[in-house]
Amino acid sequence: MDYRRLGTTDLEVSRIGFGGAPLGLQGYLDGEDKSSDEFERRARRAVRAALEGGITLFDTAPGYGDGRSEEIMGRALEGRRDGVVLATKFGGWQRGEAAALERQLTESLRRLRTDHVDLLQVHGGYYRQEDAAVLLEGGVMEWAQSELERGRCRYLGLTAETASGPLERLLESGRFDVLQVAYSFIYQSHCDYQRGPKGVIPFAREQGLGILSMRTATSGFLQRVMKQEFPQVPTEEVTALAIRFALSTPEVDCALIGMRNEREVAMNIALADDLSNRLDLTRLNDRYNLDLDALL
Repeated sequence: MDYRRLGTTDLEVSRIGFGGAPLGLQGYLDGEDKSSDEFERRARRAVRAALEGGITLFDTAPGYGDGRSEEIMGRALEGRRDGVVLATKFGGWQRGEAAALERQLTESLRRLRTDHVDLLQVHGGYYRQEDAAVLLEGGVMEWAQSELERGRCRYLGLTAETASGPLERLLESGRFDVLQVAYSFIYQSHCDYQRGPKGVIPFAREQGLGILSMRTATSGFLQRVMKQEFPQVPTEEVTALAIRFALSTPEVDCALIGMRNEREVAMNIALADDLSNRLDLTRLNDRYNLDLDALL
């Protein structure tokens, strides 16, 4: 397994991370009952297999099934906390109520069976001007800073689905250590290799932030399109291509991938370990002097 320093933090993370959304969100990627004991047994085995395979970053959120993902991850990681980079998020920050945020973090730590997380992230999507104002001027980041000082988290981050001016304002504020952002084979604009690269990912790196990619395997969208148009192409190969794309992007420190069972974990670790499968994104994006024979 390849490892990276996450931005300017002292956290060393594996090139792929365990995304916790499929552990808790009903109907996400499959029709399994995430509340069942059988699902939890498989999920806990998957988490342990990831640990054994060298994955160090585990990312979850209280919003993933009303704490279900955190519960499963907490039970699976119990007794293995040392050496794990554990990340969660907090939602409901738009109201700027520090007391509610403190209770939410307390519950997350209880479910995760730990006294601190390594990375505490604002759970966000598209940031508007008023969102940036709430975070920077409404007391939310003062509360988050107090949690740093209490030792209940070590670093702060934020998640984003799309780029915006207010997001850039947040990244420039100096209040965050890590950006988790949608980036994949079908979400390329955040690190656009046709132009540089340009986009919010290089911008965040210029500010010293570590980069986590989410939607790495496209959250099932690309797989559904390919199944409809090219049913002869195995879905696993489509997923593998999406993961290889993210791993081929040097600006991404860790590519988060939702995993539900040991088989998926083994396949993803094999992709991460095989350095020969990386893509040359600069050459692939050369629209004017493209030598197709050289690419084959």
